[in-house]
Amino acid sequence: MSLWIPVTILAAFAQNLRFMLQKHLKATQLSTGGATFARFLFSAPLVMVLILNYMQITGQGWPALNGRFFAFAIAGGLGQILATACVVALFAERNFAVGIVFKKTEVVQTALIGLVVLGEGLGPFAIVAIAIGFVGVLCLSDPPKGGSIFNKAAGLGLASGALFGVSSIGYRGASLELVTDDVFLRAGVTLALVTMMQTFAMVAYLALRERGEIARVVGSWRVSSLVGITSMIGSYGWFLAFSLQNAAYVKALGQIELVFTFLASYFIFKERSTMREIGGIALIILSILVLILAL
Repeated sequence: MSLWIPVTILAAFAQNLRFMLQKHLKATQLSTGGATFARFLFSAPLVMVLILNYMQITGQGWPALNGRFFAFAIAGGLGQILATACVVALFAERNFAVGIVFKKTEVVQTALIGLVVLGEGLGPFAIVAIAIGFVGVLCLSDPPKGGSIFNKAAGLGLASGALFGVSSIGYRGASLELVTDDVFLRAGVTLALVTMMQTFAMVAYLALRERGEIARVVGSWRVSSLVGITSMIGSYGWFLAFSLQNAAYVKALGQIELVFTFLASYFIFKERSTMREIGGIALIILSILVLILAL
């Protein structure tokens, strides 16, 4: 079995745990910005310490960093911050399972972004997958009590998917710019620098726009630190997988997170979905399967 497969499954599981913890923080203690910041504040120092120790143990130094690396890293980091904020905000609009499925449009949107940015063509099966997924999103975008499909939940979900797509391509591009055969070093250095940049960006934003929120994040350290730990595990898994394999394959396999999500939604949050939502979820899962066959 290729290493990127178990690594991706672990990353998906850790990411699901992190979203569960962020949902709790958003509902009980913190703002959207604060719950988003929690993942960076407690994970960035851990990642930096780990990669520095790894370089010392293996006798390696920092690989050369060029302008293209920073361009990819900044695009990926900002995309991830905005995408995470969209998901956390979405939890206030719909239940946990539906919120994560909205986010899972990132698979289809990553393929579209790859076509535009990298010139990677789409085969007929991929086009069919996009069409099926779009219908599924339309089913999910209708509020439980009716209303227009053009609503806040739909916008947040689609935006998070697009931004996570930008993030994935940015991170893969950044890691490939590092001239080293050690994939663990490539993934670790990219993750360490990106999370540090994200932390500084979030500190600046919260200091200007949400005064007092940084103190509340620190005050919620018992849960926020767990967000940071699960974020570190999940992020390193994604970065390592992106260093080993094409982002589209990684994101396609990462849909296993849906299994973890629905188990959490049913057994932990005691949430139930409507038949319309179940139908939309089924269509999106079908689109994911078709897309996997196309890859």
